[in-house]
Amino acid sequence: MIEINIWDYLDETFWKNLTKGVLFLAITVPIILYFRKVVRQAVTRKYGVHYGMLTSKVFYYTLMGIVLMAFLTELGFSLGPLLGAAGIVGVALGFASQTSVSNVISGLFLIAEKPFEVGDVITVGDLTGAVLSIDTLSIKIRTFDNRFVRVPNEMILKQVVVNITRFPIRRIDIPVGFAYKEDIERVRTILFDIAANNNLALEEPAPMVNFNSFSSSSVELMFRVWVAKTDFLALRDQLHLSIKKRFDEEGVEIPFPHVSLYTGEASKPFPITMVPPETEKQDKL
Repeated sequence: MIEINIWDYLDETFWKNLTKGVLFLAITVPIILYFRKVVRQAVTRKYGVHYGMLTSKVFYYTLMGIVLMAFLTELGFSLGPLLGAAGIVGVALGFASQTSVSNVISGLFLIAEKPFEVGDVITVGDLTGAVLSIDTLSIKIRTFDNRFVRVPNEMILKQVVVNITRFPIRRIDIPVGFAYKEDIERVRTILFDIAANNNLALEEPAPMVNFNSFSSSSVELMFRVWVAKTDFLALRDQLHLSIKKRFDEEGVEIPFPHVSLYTGEASKPFPITMVPPETEKQDKL
């Protein structure tokens, strides 16, 4: 039986090359990490956050691949067979991961089309949240109740995506119902005054109060106010509270839903008897 001792093949030259390779990694890896940060910041300032993230990843993995090949070459490994084996493995993985390839292609379309950026608030189906990252396989979203959600790029490309914060301003639409007996112009004046007295409401575009519908128990107007996207939730909350407070102060009735029964002219009216509370209590006794 022939015994092979691997230490016989690790001569002095190998250890010297290994030492030089380790020193090479110790010097180059921190430099790559530093320049990755510089590249990300520069591209982010000029083109946007998600372009900065993508460029820094391409820069990092490309240089790290070159450094790894240089390290293996320094140790005496032949890269030809390794690259050939890597190509065969890559083809096999390509056939086995068609979904991933589809996500990568979809991710390239998303990056090129740029329907949203990192930091935007989007709605995809029933999901709403802020975009944390846009990667080649998926996007990462943080919902408002602090959940982390990963959505494949292919799914994003096939669905309707609503970018809530794409533009600097948004419009708040509040349906306002009041009793039929109230004066519509008076109610419109109150609503305009509420908007004018709120510092978060924009003067341009101007607020609008439009007729919406005659409902079963009220007249309904649509109160439309423009606001900066960062103040949307705050102003919407303030407007609802202000409407209730001003309507109470001005004596404007906000009716609750009710149903009136009418039997027609040919029918006799329903007999109704009003019973005082004291009489009703005595009858029960």
